[in-house]
Amino acid sequence: MRSEARGRLVVVSALGVVEILAWGSSFYLPAVLAGPIAADTGWSLTWVVGGLSIGLLVAAFASPRVGLAIHRHGGRPVLALAALLLAAGHVVLGLAPGLPAFLAGWLLLGLGMGCGLYDPAFATLGRLYGAEARPAIATLTLWGGFASTVCWPLSAFLVEQVGWRSACFAYAGLHVLVTLPLVLGLIPRAPSVEIAGGEAHYADGTLTLRERRAFLLMAGVLVLGGTVMTLVSVHLIALLQARGVALAAAVSYGALIGPAQVGARVVEMANKGRHHPLWTLTAAMALVALGLAILAAGVPAVGLALVLYGAGNGIYSIARGTVPLALFGPERYPVLVGRLARPGLAAQAVAPSLGALALTYGGADAAYGLLVALALANLGLACALWGTRQDGAGGTGAVG
Repeated sequence: MRSEARGRLVVVSALGVVEILAWGSSFYLPAVLAGPIAADTGWSLTWVVGGLSIGLLVAAFASPRVGLAIHRHGGRPVLALAALLLAAGHVVLGLAPGLPAFLAGWLLLGLGMGCGLYDPAFATLGRLYGAEARPAIATLTLWGGFASTVCWPLSAFLVEQVGWRSACFAYAGLHVLVTLPLVLGLIPRAPSVEIAGGEAHYADGTLTLRERRAFLLMAGVLVLGGTVMTLVSVHLIALLQARGVALAAAVSYGALIGPAQVGARVVEMANKGRHHPLWTLTAAMALVALGLAILAAGVPAVGLALVLYGAGNGIYSIARGTVPLALFGPERYPVLVGRLARPGLAAQAVAPSLGALALTYGGADAAYGLLVALALANLGLACALWGTRQDGAGGTGAVG
């Protein structure tokens, strides 16, 4: 048993490093590199930042096929492909002579994100460990919480020392020399799946009528959750400054979110799965809504509000991986996680523009109101999911 536990720790640790580099070199990349790229090339900052939106849309398009591939072949080959795609995308970015080539690089990065961010990693763990994957998923999110902590300073150092193009080449090298060997060397092959008529079709993601309701509710949670997370990530500093918070103080307040996320994940892990994952999801949505409501109300407790928001967002990352496992069972988990990822990634792609429109035409009050409304609606969806708790794998009345 101890040997098995050590083996899982090695796998999750390897995946943790993979996730840090995958998130840090894609989703978190424009936060540091966008300004230097626009200044060096003269390309529109909107288009430079928009590369991430393009990548997220590509990832959304690819996610269902990624989930099906992990179901059939395990996560090891898919994560290896992610490392190669991310490396290739960074090479294209670094060599890009013009904006079209730069955006083409984001097409490759988007495919890499679709194959290598949280959802494929969760599906990999579900495929390896089945119904016992919950602790591994929680531990993986603890690793992933350090992506910006590690990669933002790394990106800033690389840009300062060698420029943004060489920074992209450095990330390409990290994926080839670190990510790929970790995947091929430490992620085991998944057990084979028997392909047998209707049973295989069911395992490929067919849902009963009542499970379809749970699926749609969970998809709604991911859409609203992804929208809120991205809106806050992109526009938080501007929103705080609109309430009279100085830039330096706004940055300091924003830095509270990361530790709050990690702290909440540690608390969740300490419970060792003694409660249903829906409790985690409901608590996450309640904390996010409460934190954003305090911010919107203008109460002089910005730090508390962002700690609450960060804590909620931290355990939301765990819930998005563990709730589908609990509701639908391990057999269809990779396929359904892939399907669920599509609407959430698409929402993240359009969220920055949505926030910009709210700020431009309605001001900070409209943007705050939008955030609170989305968070409260998501809390409602999380509560509605309790009605599907008994609708896990199995049952009759399957639909396509």
